[in-house]
This record gives sequence, structure tokens and C-alpha cells, in this order.
Amino acid sequence: MRNDRKNRPVPTGRLERLFGLGAMAGSIGARVALSGARQLLSGRTPTLSELALAPANALRVAEQLSHMRGAAMKMGQLLSMDAGQILPDEWSTILARLQADALPMPIRQLERQLTRQWGIAWRDRFDQFDMTPIAAASIGQVHRARTRSGRDLAIKVQYPGVAASIDSDVDNIVSLLELSRLIPPFVSLGSLVAEARSQLQQEADYIREAEQIRQYGTLIGDDPTVLVPDVDGDLTGPAVLAMSFIESEPIDWLFGRPQAERNRIAERLIRLTLQEVFNFGVIQTDPNFANFRYQPASGRLVLLDFGATRSIPAQLSGKLLQLLQAAPASDVARQRSAMLDIGYFQTHQHRLAQLAIELLAMGMDDVMADPLFDFAAADLPRRARDRALAAGFGADLWSIPPIDTLFVHRKIGGMYLLASRLGAKLDMRALLEEFAAAGGR
Repeated sequence: MRNDRKNRPVPTGRLERLFGLGAMAGSIGARVALSGARQLLSGRTPTLSELALAPANALRVAEQLSHMRGAAMKMGQLLSMDAGQILPDEWSTILARLQADALPMPIRQLERQLTRQWGIAWRDRFDQFDMTPIAAASIGQVHRARTRSGRDLAIKVQYPGVAASIDSDVDNIVSLLELSRLIPPFVSLGSLVAEARSQLQQEADYIREAEQIRQYGTLIGDDPTVLVPDVDGDLTGPAVLAMSFIESEPIDWLFGRPQAERNRIAERLIRLTLQEVFNFGVIQTDPNFANFRYQPASGRLVLLDFGATRSIPAQLSGKLLQLLQAAPASDVARQRSAMLDIGYFQTHQHRLAQLAIELLAMGMDDVMADPLFDFAAADLPRRARDRALAAGFGADLWSIPPIDTLFVHRKIGGMYLLASRLGAKLDMRALLEEFAAAGGR
């Protein structure tokens, strides 16, 4: 069965991809109906959410999204990062396969793609090119190669049709969400959908990603704790990105390491995020765990995948700094003013403002309570979710912050989950106070 899945080419046509999503939705609907009937016959009344979130449906979603790749799989990866904080643990476990277990394209499809990018004699450039990928993700897969001049490279090859299918994938997913009535009628997703298209199109532009790698490498400079690959400009094009190969281990290699080592890397990840927001003005917004690796020999953090890198306006950095400075002081008026200025809520949304301040206080109470904040034990995301659900869900409790703010939250949330997975215990109060006192750029 696994071999059959590996031999399936990436679907490239709009109708073919729509059929894939529709088949997935139909299959889940059928499973929900069958499971519900069985439970009713046994004398038990199931809930719709219980049926829809059954592990069998998570497996079906993971299988289909892994086959489709592209924007559809990207959505699944975002869900998989939930780490059991909102979705059931079984869903997070199954969908986690999407972080590092995407299906590679068949060799014939790979060869056609390389020929399109480098010409028919592309093999003449290499002493060795391993046709089996060392990694496969939502937009492309990575191969190891050695050039005639002896350069050891990691080469990311984009799946054919992925860039052209972004618009249709996003449209299809939004349509499925609307038809399923998972999105309330008063919620407008227009700005989010437009930004999703733009972000995915940027991620599919490997020339742009190469520029982002170079820029980020300049920002890191000679930092002895972080490694960023070098770009091989001669072999890089719109759908092929060639970088220096860095020997390293997946970040989860650290899970069984001593507490001090896990703490050090978690602290560096969080510090790096704060540097991005308040110092660099550039943030790598995709916190997929596969984008972070570790080099045991040097103890350095290895950063990969800069397709989702974006600039942060200096004005936003300044507003977030004001909130960071106001948060520990329990100055509700100052916190409200900072949140309103950022755009978390509008002046008339009094209930939403109160909820936002409560959630901020919940987080700061946890951080300030003990010298060491235990990420694994804190359970902060789940408690924040429960408090938000208890408040209800109406138009006066719904607001979409500015897009740049949402991407900052995406990165912060991902780093919190990674620190939880690492079981990190950090002096977060000192770290936050350091950046609050230092000011921004």
C-alpha cells in the first residue's frame, strides 16, 4: 500500500485537485454517517463534533493532503502544529505525519521537473544526484547532490503544478469550510484569503526565497549559536533552490537530551523570535518544526526554509513593544490602549476588549509566578481556548487583527508549542523584561 502511494504523481490540474478535496470531504461525511448509525443502534447518542473528529477521519485527511501537496497540505500542516492543544490528541498525532512525511513525487515526474529547470543535460553538472529525497514537504522535496566542483548541496525541487494551483486550492478549501458551516455567517474571510494566496505564492517563488536566505544570513552575522545555509545562485531558479548541505539532526532529536540542553535551544528559539520582532524587522513566519534542526557537534541551531519570511513594519514593532512593556505592570488602561492601537479589537467591542485583557493577564500570571516557566506543565493554550469558548462566539467577540500581527502570532504560537514539546523550563520573566527594557529598532 505504501509503495502504491509513493508512485502516485502530484495532481496538477484544478479539477483533479478539486476532486481530491471533494473525495476527502465525501469520505469523511460517509464515515460520520456510518459511525453515527452504529452508535445509535447500540443505544448511544453521539455528538457531531465527536464523530467528525474521530481518528479515522484524521487519518483520511492526512493521507489525502499528503498526496495533494501544495496549499491544501499547508493547511493540514498548520493543523498538525496544534499539538493537542485544541484538536484531540489523536488528530495531532496523525496529522503530525504531514510535518515530515509528505509523499515524494515519482522519479519520472522529478526528472521532467529538473529538465524544465536546468535543461536536458542537467546531470552533467553533478558528480552525484540522489533521486531519493532526504525530505518532502508541502511545496517541494529536498535532494542531496554533489557538483563537479565538489560542492555538497541540498536542492529543493518544487512539485509541478503547485504554484499554478494555489488560487484554486485556496478557493476550494474556503468553499468546503463554508459548505460545512464551520465558519459563522457573520465572519468575513476576505482579507485572510487574499493574504493566504499572497503568502503561498511567495513561498512558491524560490528566487525570492534565495534572497530571503541571504538577507537573514546577514542579520544573523557571525552568531555562534545559529547556522543558515548559503545559496548556490548558479543552480537556483523559480522552482529549484540550491543551498549548502548542513549536517544536522531533526529538532526532535533533542527530546531525549538533558534538561539543560533542551532549555538552551528553546531559549535561543524564543530569543530569536523576539529579535525578529523587535530588532531585525524580519520574521520567518512558518514555525513548522521541520524548519528547525540541531547540530550536536557544534551545539548550533540550524534554520531552514525561508519562503514564509516577511518584513515587519517598524510601526507594528513599536506597538508590540508598548504592549510588552505594559503587560507585566497590570496597568489595564495602558494594556487596553496598546491592544486597541495594534488592532486586536475596535472601540465598540467592549466584551472582546475585556476578554483580550483577561487572556493577557492569564499568560502574564503564569510567566511571572515562578522563576522558571514550565512550558510542558503550563497548559496555557488550552486554558486560553476554554476561556474564549466560555465567553461565547458572536459578532461582538470576533475581530481579525492586521495581517502582519497574525503572522507574528503564528510564529510565537509555534515556538510556544515547540518549547512545550522540548519540555523547556525558562526564566521567561527575565527574557521578556530584557527586550522590554532594551526597546526596539
